[in-house]
Amino acid sequence: MLQKSKLISICLGLYIVWCIPSATLAEKINIAVASNFAAAIKQLIEKFEKTSTHKIQVSFGSSGKLYAQINHGAPFHIFFSGDQTKPSLLAKNGLAIKSTQFTYALGQLVLWRAGNPSDNKPVNRKTLTSIKFNHLAIASPKFAPYGIAAMQVLKTLNITQKTTKKLVLGENINQTYHFVASGAAQYGLVAMSQMYKINPASYWEVDEDLYQPIKQDVILLQKAKKSKAALAFLKFIQHEDNLKLIEAFGYQSNLDKAPLVD
Repeated sequence: MLQKSKLISICLGLYIVWCIPSATLAEKINIAVASNFAAAIKQLIEKFEKTSTHKIQVSFGSSGKLYAQINHGAPFHIFFSGDQTKPSLLAKNGLAIKSTQFTYALGQLVLWRAGNPSDNKPVNRKTLTSIKFNHLAIASPKFAPYGIAAMQVLKTLNITQKTTKKLVLGENINQTYHFVASGAAQYGLVAMSQMYKINPASYWEVDEDLYQPIKQDVILLQKAKKSKAALAFLKFIQHEDNLKLIEAFGYQSNLDKAPLVD
């Protein structure tokens, strides 16, 4: 009877030893993601969690607002910015690890028309330069890289002054999209990534020579230096299949990769 009791105790002990590592290996991380990348990151997270014990919680916003939150101690592990500048500043200020920074996507800007998608009226460069609209929505250049790119387009086309009073500023690119979708603005300079379910006849892919490339960088924050989940997710993003998924949402990928910290 005593031997049986010892055997049960040994088995129970082994069971605990086997179970504890798997439980402790599973982590939950918080990531900050620029609004334009919302649809793509949701699919990437879903795919990642199917093959991993780790869980990811995501917060969306303009790159500028998320950057400010990180500077004020927000509990994020990874920052997917809409530009390169903010991740670089975080690294410079000791809040992120420079060696983990890489470009995960190259954003594209489009001019999108609100209204009936069956409308045959073309949307093109002339649509913008003729200025035959009451309101043009753009993301705030103060907070959003896509807003900076939009202002570059207006400047390059020499219509900045003519459109100043017609601009409707969204806090981020998602709010800008909704201004157009709701009819609050007839047109909007939004992200190509937001057009994956939109009739191509209702938008114009803005010529790339009208604005500087929108290189979107990701970086590991200092508080995640020892997080296996955070490192695993960054490596996951760099897989060829996942870069193709990113491209399917209207981005270009294949961009500068940096070695990840151990």
